[in-house]
Amino acid sequence: MSQSRNSTHDIWGARTPFTGSNQWPERVDHRITEEPDRWVQSACVLCSNGCGLDIGVKDGRIVGVRGRASDVVNRGRLGPKGLNGWEANHSPDSLTKQLIRRSGVLQAATWDEAMDLISKRTVELRDRYTASAIGFYTTGQLFLEEYYTLGVIGKAGLGTPHMDGNTRLCTATAAAALKETFGSDGQPGSYFDIDDTDCLVMVGHNMAATDTVLWMRVLDRRREERPPKLIVIDPRETATAKEADIHLAPRVGSNVALLNGILHLIVENGWIDRPFIEAHTTGFAQLKKVLAGYPPQRAAEVSGVPIEQIEAAARLIGEAKSLVCTSLQGVYQSNQATAAAVQVNNINLIRGMIGRPGCGLLQMNGQPTAQNTRETGANGDLPAFRNWDNPKHIEELATIWNVDPATIPHWAPPTHALQIFRYCETGSIRMLWIQATNPAVSMPNLPRIRKLLSNPDLFVIVQDAFMTETAEFADVVLPAALWGEKTGCFTNVDRTVHISHKAIEPPGEAKSDFDIFLDFARRMDFRDKDDAPLIKWSTPEQAFEAWKACTRGRPCDYTGLTYEKLSHADGVSWPCNEEHPDGEHWPYKDLVFPTDADYCETFGHDLITGGAVSPEKYRASNPAGRAILKPAEYVPPSEAPDKQYPFVLTTGRLVHHFHTRTKTGRASELQAAAPDETVQIAPKDASKLRIKDGDWVRITSRRGSIEAEADIGDIEPGHLFLPFHFGYWDNPGRARAANELTLYEWDAVSKQPHFKYAAVKLKKVSKPSLSQPESVDLHHEEHPASSVVHLAQQAGELAGDVITAIEQKIKPERSHISDYIGLLDESEKRLVKAFGKVRSTHPDEPDIGPLCKLFAEWSAEAEGTLKPFVGTYGERREGEPKRLNKALLVKRKPGGFDMLRDLHDLWLLVNESMMSLTVLEQAARALRDKELLDTLKNMRDRNERQQTWLKTRISQAAPQTLVVPV
Repeated sequence: MSQSRNSTHDIWGARTPFTGSNQWPERVDHRITEEPDRWVQSACVLCSNGCGLDIGVKDGRIVGVRGRASDVVNRGRLGPKGLNGWEANHSPDSLTKQLIRRSGVLQAATWDEAMDLISKRTVELRDRYTASAIGFYTTGQLFLEEYYTLGVIGKAGLGTPHMDGNTRLCTATAAAALKETFGSDGQPGSYFDIDDTDCLVMVGHNMAATDTVLWMRVLDRRREERPPKLIVIDPRETATAKEADIHLAPRVGSNVALLNGILHLIVENGWIDRPFIEAHTTGFAQLKKVLAGYPPQRAAEVSGVPIEQIEAAARLIGEAKSLVCTSLQGVYQSNQATAAAVQVNNINLIRGMIGRPGCGLLQMNGQPTAQNTRETGANGDLPAFRNWDNPKHIEELATIWNVDPATIPHWAPPTHALQIFRYCETGSIRMLWIQATNPAVSMPNLPRIRKLLSNPDLFVIVQDAFMTETAEFADVVLPAALWGEKTGCFTNVDRTVHISHKAIEPPGEAKSDFDIFLDFARRMDFRDKDDAPLIKWSTPEQAFEAWKACTRGRPCDYTGLTYEKLSHADGVSWPCNEEHPDGEHWPYKDLVFPTDADYCETFGHDLITGGAVSPEKYRASNPAGRAILKPAEYVPPSEAPDKQYPFVLTTGRLVHHFHTRTKTGRASELQAAAPDETVQIAPKDASKLRIKDGDWVRITSRRGSIEAEADIGDIEPGHLFLPFHFGYWDNPGRARAANELTLYEWDAVSKQPHFKYAAVKLKKVSKPSLSQPESVDLHHEEHPASSVVHLAQQAGELAGDVITAIEQKIKPERSHISDYIGLLDESEKRLVKAFGKVRSTHPDEPDIGPLCKLFAEWSAEAEGTLKPFVGTYGERREGEPKRLNKALLVKRKPGGFDMLRDLHDLWLLVNESMMSLTVLEQAARALRDKELLDTLKNMRDRNERQQTWLKTRISQAAPQTLVVPV
């Protein structure tokens, strides 16, 4: 064994003070168990930093790693996970065989058996229920080439809108906040900003634990003669907070109020760059108006942070000559996540500190390849930061892939993770393909997740390197290669792209995720418009070239990158193209942001409700290259402590583990450093409950209970902290997963779950007594099926067919499109009747008679055009028409107030029809029924004209009717 340090104890290593961009000294960290025969270029995949490293190989096995001294990200340094995590590649628990569930038991199968079953079931479900019955839940652990292949399969092959990744749990808010402010995803800043900055602000970002090498960079800056000031906002006194010049410890869920208070002081004291604001932003007047309601007194009252600390932080930020702000899960997984992250953006913008060295934003990621999940569209968005609400962007993609634009799902916003699992719960999604992630531990409200994954009508595929808690629910398990066992590229937080070359072969029959996706595409025989194969590549390098073509002219332009360039470089940032052949660390140096209506990735949202801004509204105030300053009012968390549940629980990471420990828990040094779940308790609370360090306690929420040992200190009173890493694959014999307790809720904009707050109660117990809710068999392949089992399987399948047939007779499956066709049909009939009634009631008005006659004719014609589709889809009536008739078709007197009420009721009736049209248009797009869509568009045109006239006539009549007594 040779190692540069014992990194599980000496986490950050020796200091090498420096200042100035690109001046960080080299320090090569290594850990090897034997002298390697050769070294293979790669980068670390155990946090979002993306540190360059070499993999040491001997006799076909990984024997260690060393940092790459010239790499722009780490200059040779590696953290404890990077130095130790590779041991997982040689775990005896690695999946080596495909598994198929037979008679309730997972048993070994061949690749052909497994993939044939998957493709057969996919075809059956697609043909019977449409592609919207199929969902994909991927990860932040694959390579760019794999994500892009998956994205094309899902969007252009199947055409399903149901695709997301576990990045929804950790970095969705980073993407959402960047899109809301700058019009597109992609970091405005660079790690090089740390080298030059005068002030660092870390909001909900425990960098010392989550990004150890980046923290080394900060510590090295902090140890030179003129160190940058550091402000940390975190309810816990973490290692990061202990290093800070100012530590603000707000109540969990109060980020927006605290940040508004800081912004209020920056504006009030004139610490703003007014010329920058006027030239390069929009929305300052509204921001200032909202901030007026958050003086430091109110911010302190809501957040619990003393006024003097808020004022000191605001002054430090306001007087800084340069500024870098970072955010992570303390923002992203908490109350009002996107709203809070956007206020962090606002701090840099009103100070004019962006687009130059030392002045930047880092809305951090949680996983090594999360950026690629977002870039390629594997998280549900469109590839290369295209806008699903922009028809031209859809046409661009369709041209690149040579498919019909109608195939690409864009009829509604992408389906996000919690909604995908909800559709699984209701039976709307009937096949869920999960890759390299473990939702049976990482998703909120685990009792609910286990129940829905157990649904016998849900066909579950799990593609992973190990048998996980989630794989126990699978119908098919596919063994997948790990990092080091395949080739591909990935992009870190600050847009730096690395290549990772294959060092060793995967174990047993495991295959790369890339090869699995290609196999699936081949068996499904996906084709483009010219009947050529949809997936036109067979190697990762060919896939990378296809991806480059997709990015041309977009913010994440990769066209200047090649495998050769990456193999001879030490990290290259995008955009990398003809204009920036060596990459660009500061994409907004020209202070032109991708907010133009024709170019942006999104038209934005209401930060409080999540309601989408319409294309028309966005274009009316087109930012045209200016950043958008968006304010947000504070809204309290939906679940707060009370007498029954008096504590606020927050969850997070430990420095020694990653996600659900499928890899780090199999690295001996990392596991020994953090072997089990503990709960962090404030000394005041522990004393009150007579709890000491190491005592067993039970934590209970409205959703479940777990047991853990107490860890006293470094947290605010009334708060508890649990790491989320610990599940059940190593069979601990008790309930311990933090997400047994968490809320199944999300942020209104980013749709990221609220892991950071839940009301809980605490009880000291003598020993653990809660049973483990799930057991995991790590070696199903060692249990071959007997002939009796195969006979039982055949009998079970036959019985299942009989039961299904009976269930369908009792409660037959049906599409609900018929319900809305019925609603629309009745709405138009009701409009015919209503326009006729208003016409006869108000014959003396000069316009109502002729126009109501015309409008009644339009609605009668519209009702007639629906008849062919009634024949195709059927129609159902659920009683709404009769209820509306009774409420709105009221007999009234001529003129005056009664006429105004009649016009008002007509407007409501037209809106009822309009909403049915909106619903049916989405369905028509999903069904790719162009004839129905054209019919609905024609109906909408006339309904909108009815609506416009009614609103105009109401506006004309209202003042006279309401103001002048008669």
